[in-house]
Amino acid sequence: MGATSEQGSDAESDEKPAHSVTLSSYYIGETEATQALWQAVMGTTIRQQRDKAVKGWPLQGEGTNYPMYCISWEDCQRFIGRLNSLTGQHFHLPTEAQWEYAARGGSKSCGYKYSGSNDIGSVAWYGEVNGGARPVKTKSPNELGIYDMSGNVWEWCQDWYSSYSSSSQTNPTGISSGSYRVFRGGCWLYNAMGCRVSYRGNGTRPDRDYYLGLRLAL
Repeated sequence: MGATSEQGSDAESDEKPAHSVTLSSYYIGETEATQALWQAVMGTTIRQQRDKAVKGWPLQGEGTNYPMYCISWEDCQRFIGRLNSLTGQHFHLPTEAQWEYAARGGSKSCGYKYSGSNDIGSVAWYGEVNGGARPVKTKSPNELGIYDMSGNVWEWCQDWYSSYSSSSQTNPTGISSGSYRVFRGGCWLYNAMGCRVSYRGNGTRPDRDYYLGLRLAL
């Protein structure tokens, strides 16, 4: 986990040191949570969610198969709590380590810089100033058949943002408290650097910027 060799000179200080992580088995969503799923669970549309952030913002992609965005970390927790009540399951946001393992392709990893390729254009919507979010599964998947782990919308993780340790870890969950939560994966608006599998973003829990979404884990 972290700034392994394929990241080269693009690696930033908070991606270091690279360190060994062991994870128990888990599931992670093939796609980012869609607007259709959000509306089915929460009863609210992307327009209503956008208005909670900044009313009048132009929408950056609307449709049942588009990723949900304009959601805070707390919004994610409310959504997941209601989803678990409806299904009897134990969905959660992925930990940062779970997210990165999946983005790298798990045990099938080919060591790519981005999730599924060294050619970012084949796997990610990114750097589109006027483009907005795009429907999920419209780029190629990674080695595990997972889509959009680079680009489209940033994805909240469960962890508080903090520095890495060099020690080996098992099922890390980050520090117990902090000021910022981790998000990962880059987005349609961001440059290629942010779409790398080791790049780390962070934001305050109330943030509802129009590039913030989520992916479920179980």
